[in-house]
Amino acid sequence: MPSSAPPLRAVRALAAAVALVTGLSVLTGCGTSEPGNTADGKTVFRYQGATGQVSPFELADDLGYFSKIALRWVGDTTSGPANIQAAATNQVEFGSAFNGAVVKLIAGGAKVTSVLSSYGSDDQSFTGYFVRDDAGINSPRDLIGKKVGINTLGAHHEFVTREWLHQQGLSEKEIKQVELTVVPPANTEDALRKGQIDVGALGSVFRETAVERGGIHPLYTDKALFGTFDYGTYVFRNDYLAKNQEAVKDFVQGTARATRWLQVTPREEAVARLTSIIEKRGRNENTGLLKYWRSSGIPVPGAVIAEKELQIWIDWLVRNGELKDGQLKATDLFTNKDNPYANGTYTPTSGPAGEVVAAK
Repeated sequence: MPSSAPPLRAVRALAAAVALVTGLSVLTGCGTSEPGNTADGKTVFRYQGATGQVSPFELADDLGYFSKIALRWVGDTTSGPANIQAAATNQVEFGSAFNGAVVKLIAGGAKVTSVLSSYGSDDQSFTGYFVRDDAGINSPRDLIGKKVGINTLGAHHEFVTREWLHQQGLSEKEIKQVELTVVPPANTEDALRKGQIDVGALGSVFRETAVERGGIHPLYTDKALFGTFDYGTYVFRNDYLAKNQEAVKDFVQGTARATRWLQVTPREEAVARLTSIIEKRGRNENTGLLKYWRSSGIPVPGAVIAEKELQIWIDWLVRNGELKDGQLKATDLFTNKDNPYANGTYTPTSGPAGEVVAAK
């Protein structure tokens, strides 16, 4: 992690973006009632997915790693803050978001807990912030007065952009002049090439396909800033955790094992499995992008959460005066107790069934 302190504007922007989430989340019991069980007694977990992509928990379901839960897709999302808002207001059972948004949500009074890392950057999968080769943008100062396309405000892409500009020496006044524009990930490359934005955040298959077409290059990347790192977590409402301990445990162990499956399985086999899942679920999705899939993006075996991944945000909020020193402890915001790669069931180097695996 970088030693320099992040700009306060990054924290303020995050605070504004998740204010609605915080306000709604404290009304946890005011959403839709829980969906109950299936005919064979499994607990139903509603969730939001992502078009053309397979989440580790969807893979876990296909691999048969769940025995006590059944997944029910209720739609797609491209926004972490919106996803945890849905979880906090009982529209879905769990959500995933950037850890900064999760900490801010909890700081605002939401009773949720992180149970598993949900995404990150590894050596093969990361987010690049691309510019056109002919745009004449070569330095951070070239972004003053320019537009940066990101998937949502107050989350990962905004933080990385603000932090990079801060580390490169721009003042707060100059950083404010860099305009952040929300663009759906599927449209980012097109918007960049048409000049509707000057920088586009591209990750996973969207980055790979854009790079293949040429004419663009990354100005900065999250991996260059932080190295390999887990950036987000899955969260559940605390009241739900208390009432459904065995179901949540099943979700965590199965999703952790599916993440590990992705980490140790040859790419060709993984892509074939992901393609099969998308074809079977019948949502009229394009599977063509999957040939560009490279890895899970999660560098830690089994998606175990590290204290530092939440502590950094607590420290920032304390420095910004939004939290009192000692008001929140990172260890109180997450648990690894159900993760087989953290609780002693499997070793960190073992595979999805506890078997010994060779280095990939």
